[in-house]
Amino acid sequence: MSETAKKSSGVKLGVVTSDKATKTRKVEVGFLAKHPKYGKYLRKRTVLHVHDEGNDSKVGDKVEVRPCRPRSKQKSWELVRVVERALD
Repeated sequence: MSETAKKSSGVKLGVVTSDKATKTRKVEVGFLAKHPKYGKYLRKRTVLHVHDEGNDSKVGDKVEVRPCRPRSKQKSWELVRVVERALD
């Protein structure tokens, strides 16, 4: 496996929903899940606590995150880049 493939594994796209804490962001990642009985696809979401070292992202920004070593009890993701800035 190449170096770039290893780095990109586990990368997710999400939207910042909270930037109240220093160096921490709450990022909501949406996905589709198939209902086990009826087969309909449902929209679901998960909220990740993301480490943002430079406080670069703001609420509404679309960001790319990747898994990292646990930095606290809930925070085991880190910010890769801001894909799209929110309109103010």
